[in-house]
Amino acid sequence: MNITETLIKQVSDIAVKAGEAILDIYHSGEKIKVSVKSDHTPLTIADKQANDIIIQALADIDSTVPIVSEEGADIPYEERRHYEYFWCVDPLDGTKEFIFRRDEFTVNIALIHINRPVLGIIYAPVYKTLYTGCAALGSWRKGNGEAAAKLSADKQATEWIAIGSRSHASAEEDEALRDYPVVSHIAAGSSLKFCRIAEGAAHIYYRHGPTMEWDTAAGQAIAESSGAVMTTIDGNPFLYNKPSLLNGGFICKVR
Repeated sequence: MNITETLIKQVSDIAVKAGEAILDIYHSGEKIKVSVKSDHTPLTIADKQANDIIIQALADIDSTVPIVSEEGADIPYEERRHYEYFWCVDPLDGTKEFIFRRDEFTVNIALIHINRPVLGIIYAPVYKTLYTGCAALGSWRKGNGEAAAKLSADKQATEWIAIGSRSHASAEEDEALRDYPVVSHIAAGSSLKFCRIAEGAAHIYYRHGPTMEWDTAAGQAIAESSGAVMTTIDGNPFLYNKPSLLNGGFICKVR
C-alpha cells in the first residue's frame, strides 16, 4: 500500500470528520453517559460514533486492508498474524479526558506494515489541530487557520523536558528518568504526548505501565518521523500486531 500525499489527506479528513462528531457530543451540554467495557475501561457514545465513521471511511478507501480498532479488537491472532498492512485505530484516545471535560483527547489512526507503524494521523478536535507523520514526508502539524508546519524533534537539547500522563504516573517512571538530563516535567493527555516530542516541546516520554497498540501506533509514527526514537524499556524495537495487543513499557525520546 503506497503512502502518498493523497492517502494522507484522505485519512486526515476521516480523522477530522470523526473529531467533529466527538465535539458535537462534547459541546452538547448533556451529561456524558459512560459504560464500562470488559477490560474495565470507559466507553461513551462518542467512542462508538467516531469508530463507525472511521471504519466505514477506511473501508471506502480500500476494503482489502484490515482494521484493528479499540472498539472492535476481537480479531484472533491466528488471523491477524497474516496481515501485511492494517489500520490501527483509536477513535477516541483519552476517553477519561473527554469524560472529565479536559480538552486533551484525540482521534488516532495509524497504518501498520509488518509490525511497524508507517503512517500516523492524530487529530485533536478541541484545538482543531492535525498531526501527520510518515518516514518519506516527515511529520507535520496543521493548526486551526494556520499553514502546515514541518516538525522536528529537539535533538540538540542538553536539558530535557519529560512529558507524562496525569493519570498514569508511577514511581518506576520517576526512577528511570533520573538516567536522563531531565530538568522539568509536564503532563499531557492522550497521544498528544508524542506530538509534543515531535514538535520539540518535550524530549522524553517514559511509560512503565501498559498501553494498547492503538494508543501508541499513530504517535510513534509521528514522533519517529520527526527524528525521535521509540523502543521498549530494554532498547529493543517497539513492534505491533503481537499475539496480545497489550503493549509493554516504552521510551520515546529525542535520541
